[in-house]
Amino acid sequence: MSKLQPKSQSLPVINPNAAGIDIGGRFHVVAVPPERCDEPVQTFKAFTGDIHNMAHWLAKCGITTIAMESTGVYWVPVYEILEEHGFEVVLSNARDTRAVPGRKTDVGDAQWIQRLHACGLLKASFRPEAAIAELRAYMRVRERLLDYAAAHIQHMQKALTYMNIQLSIVVSDISGVTGMKIVRAIVAGEKDPNVLAKFRDPRCKADEQTISAALNGNYQPEHLFALRQAVLMYDAYQLRVDECDVQIELVLDRLCMDSSDPVEPIPKPKNRTKQPNAMTFDVREKLYRLIGTDLTQIHGIGPFLALRLISECGTDMNKWPTEKHFTSWLTLCPSSKISGGKVMSSHSRKSNNRVVAHLRLAATTVGRSDTALGAFYRRLSYRVGKAKAVTATARKIAILFYNAMKYGTKYQDPGAEYYEMRYKERVIKNLKRQAERMGMFLQAKEECVS
Repeated sequence: MSKLQPKSQSLPVINPNAAGIDIGGRFHVVAVPPERCDEPVQTFKAFTGDIHNMAHWLAKCGITTIAMESTGVYWVPVYEILEEHGFEVVLSNARDTRAVPGRKTDVGDAQWIQRLHACGLLKASFRPEAAIAELRAYMRVRERLLDYAAAHIQHMQKALTYMNIQLSIVVSDISGVTGMKIVRAIVAGEKDPNVLAKFRDPRCKADEQTISAALNGNYQPEHLFALRQAVLMYDAYQLRVDECDVQIELVLDRLCMDSSDPVEPIPKPKNRTKQPNAMTFDVREKLYRLIGTDLTQIHGIGPFLALRLISECGTDMNKWPTEKHFTSWLTLCPSSKISGGKVMSSHSRKSNNRVVAHLRLAATTVGRSDTALGAFYRRLSYRVGKAKAVTATARKIAILFYNAMKYGTKYQDPGAEYYEMRYKERVIKNLKRQAERMGMFLQAKEECVS
């Protein structure tokens, strides 16, 4: 009697019409199922014409869905051109497509991606619709221009320091109203500190006499030249930022055309102070017309952060089934690395998403406010440290944003006192439960006195 030979089991094929692409800077390697072509792996150059030839070849092979890695920015034109040809394109994270050891070649990577995608093992990364992607591109360019402009503010400060003009001591921000008026007057040739102090804005805390003393400097021509160049470059970037604002407003107007007008009027703003580097148009009104709710009512979310979140996440929150999926995508939740029943690590994943950085900054700001979120931040900061408190508070703000976008939930701040009272009630309830478990009875101090 012969022994039964064990049957080799392989993963079932979920996507029979799947292809895989190994993206590169100079060329792309494409792999299709072996039975579809005599040469199932082919290489195409990164030129636009070759990418169109790649699409025609894939269509000839009967391919309907394609997977690729998110390698730098080289995948963007390939993704967009293949989408124009009607393919379903799956952009996967590089950590999900790591090849097995000993197969690190371009051909091996393409075949491995094709195999994983055919078996349904690759999860598509989030990519918003075309209009939101356009808005996101403008927002990222604007943010990059502001970073460049900030560098020239530092150059102004350096030139002023060389001339011993202590403007940063008497004004909180040299790029503010008072600071820029004084800097532009210096560039125009004014050196009298008493005249320069007259440019003081009424909201400035320092008086004219203090400002005049700080502006008595050592004016040297080379330092004045450096200051003039910094101001010119700063103004040039501000003009480019204004051009970005025009494009952003046009995209928002196109998006608002598909949405119905809100039933209720827009609520009054929580904060009337103008934010630095604010848009040249009313962002709150545009977003309220677009989504029908005022996101700035949530503490920590201003007009810029609300627009930044929508540009990165879009207006359709159905991409994430629950708020936990959303915060996991933002890397604002603990990771779960468990081996042998032991938690190896629970740190949140690192992310280069600028929205996450903005949310963390908003959490730090709201931690100083007399709100429920501020009380939560301060209590958690005292217990586990500021770093974890920032992450936890940023997660709460992200959840409030998710609920407002998906369900239209209106945010009502109960206040810091209400939060502290609820926290005290939870602590007392837990203490009573522990006392009952130990066969004891917990009695309030007032009851003992009576």
